[in-house]
Amino acid sequence: MFQVWSQMSTLSLRNIDGWGVLAWTSMYALQRLVSLRKYNGQISFVPAPGFEAYGEPINHNSGLTSARESCDVSQQQLVKTHPCGYYGPDDELMNQEWRTISGPFVSVWLHNVPWGAENTMAAPHAKFSDGCLDLVLTKECPRLALLSFMTELSNGGHVKSPHVMYLKVKAFILEPGDRVKEPNVGGIIDVDGEVVARGNGTYKCEEKTLMAYDKLLITVNQGLATVFSPM
Repeated sequence: MFQVWSQMSTLSLRNIDGWGVLAWTSMYALQRLVSLRKYNGQISFVPAPGFEAYGEPINHNSGLTSARESCDVSQQQLVKTHPCGYYGPDDELMNQEWRTISGPFVSVWLHNVPWGAENTMAAPHAKFSDGCLDLVLTKECPRLALLSFMTELSNGGHVKSPHVMYLKVKAFILEPGDRVKEPNVGGIIDVDGEVVARGNGTYKCEEKTLMAYDKLLITVNQGLATVFSPM
């Protein structure tokens, strides 16, 4: 599973729509680089051990309560409709050490597997069973540098760029905002290439998205499944 927001979301969607038309996709990618988009917003996260230096400390009750309450409401609704199953961890997320990074952002990728596509190793250090999500974050980045590290996506070399933050997190909150210099235009959030939320002014579509373009809480819990595979 992977989640994408902002500039890379647009590129990944175009890559899927243009599957097999690589020349057209490359031209669209160059077009997006020329007119580089940045998005306001904020992310909050619980860093995994060894990644505590990223971001700034955040007050436990500042901006986190509403996201947790919305999650609790969803779990209560789940309990009413499905009396059996797993309803989340017992520990309270608000008691953990949260940190925050503010935008603007060029892209925010969140992965629990290395590959985002057949030819895109977006999170080379991701492990399915380590209990972490790999956060790949790009803020300020010159166009030529962005073009350079995009050519390294196939082998994971882009994470070596000084313009890329790569860290592992235990929990994550995305607060997506509007496009820089275009306050009435939002971004796109997709999961595994499927649009789940989009802001105002992104593109015309009569179908509603699964989620609102608003605060999003994502957590990961380790050891809930056993996977068997041949050697």
